[in-house]
Amino acid sequence: MIDIRKLKELVRLMVENDLSELDLRDQQETVTIKRGPSGIVMAPAYPHVGMAGAGGATSAEPSPATDNGSPRAADEDDSGLVAIESPMVGTFYSAATPDAEPFVSVGSAVSTDTVVCLVEAMKVFNEIKAECAGTVERVLVNNGEAVEFGQKLFLIRPA
Repeated sequence: MIDIRKLKELVRLMVENDLSELDLRDQQETVTIKRGPSGIVMAPAYPHVGMAGAGGATSAEPSPATDNGSPRAADEDDSGLVAIESPMVGTFYSAATPDAEPFVSVGSAVSTDTVVCLVEAMKVFNEIKAECAGTVERVLVNNGEAVEFGQKLFLIRPA
């Protein structure tokens, strides 16, 4: 039987990190916790994407990309723009499935509840919302790239 203190700690971590599902297993215990209804949890069938740069460069942030995937000029003016940051370490997906249209692209209007991407962490696909209203000015990460906690994903021009 699982210790109630461990269970409370797991629930607290889920709430703090806005996780909808947690599945832990070891030799003695199996624990699956699901929260809801906090929205739709999607599990698209993406092929496994390795952690890009693992053991390689130690840069805190990969080089930003434009909407066509090429690096953008470092001297572009970002003043007045609001960054949407990754709330966790994981893999960035711009669409629900590989053949679907991206949730947003440069020029898309977003509201506070607009889903802008998915970040997969431990086989759970987490919806990332804009949390501000405005227009997408820049997409800083390419589909399938590994992202870090706090890494900028999008730049939004507030409405």
